[in-house]
Amino acid sequence: MGRPQQDKLYAQPMSFMGTPVSRDLSRSKAAVLGIPFDCGTHPVRIGSRLGPSAIREQSALVRPYQPELADYNPLARLGLVDCGDVRLTPSRIEEAHRQIEAAVGGIVEAGAIPVTMGGDGSVTLPQLRAVHRRHPDLVVLHIDAHTDAYPDEGYNTATTFTRAAEEGVLDVANSIHLGARGSTYMPGVFAFTRQKGYQLISMADLGEIGYGRVIEQIHEKLAGRPVYLCFDMDFFDPSCAPGVCTPTWGGASAREGLDLLHALKGLNFVAFDVNTVSPPQDLGGMTAFLAATVMYECLILACIALGLDRDEIQQ
Repeated sequence: MGRPQQDKLYAQPMSFMGTPVSRDLSRSKAAVLGIPFDCGTHPVRIGSRLGPSAIREQSALVRPYQPELADYNPLARLGLVDCGDVRLTPSRIEEAHRQIEAAVGGIVEAGAIPVTMGGDGSVTLPQLRAVHRRHPDLVVLHIDAHTDAYPDEGYNTATTFTRAAEEGVLDVANSIHLGARGSTYMPGVFAFTRQKGYQLISMADLGEIGYGRVIEQIHEKLAGRPVYLCFDMDFFDPSCAPGVCTPTWGGASAREGLDLLHALKGLNFVAFDVNTVSPPQDLGGMTAFLAATVMYECLILACIALGLDRDEIQQ
């Protein structure tokens, strides 16, 4: 049976928005990677290891054109491929971190932008290690209901940015935590985050200063720097994103969160990390669908960062 007839018989495995499943990055400027990991230590919500499969499923609802913002197909312009999932065992933290670092490192070394889907918030640290090797002046824009910079020991979702600061895998003084709010399990967390050198713009600050001025501050601070965007889905309010590990009331609406992403265009993004979708707590796949939409918006930001958004480029 010839190849054309075989292609009519067999469909490819489920991928993000139907992109080709491949680890050949020779023609790709960006690659999707699933990180099916959680530490297994959350007291009541374990399940973000299932996030990548849920996001892929819901991504079938995301169409490739956005007439209001970018009326072109960012997947095509980036030559996007879906590399599948990192091979790892949830709860084996340090072993999984080595696998994640190696997998993301392979994408970065090939000259492509990694667009990853977790997984809990601990998956960010090994990714930062990999991206920092190529971009030693890396800065982070961390959009999250929590700072993930707590004065705890070891590796877990609360210490990702504590360990990142200690390891020197990012420029702490020029990195930003945006959106922190709500209750914490210990006192002094915001103060500790700032003591580590991070700029922290809480949700209360965002409301007081206003989205417009905060966006201006972000552009002023991060302009010209290689930016790692870490987007935790609990930045959104649980009313629109219930399927997350640590839901916190008072978050952004879907419209506010997506508008925030749109306003980040022009920054030099070198990596995208969308995490903390927990399907067992989701309702009708709405959080996974929103996460897939966030990832699509990240692809548009990648096109703009690489200069692939110009009208003269064929669609």
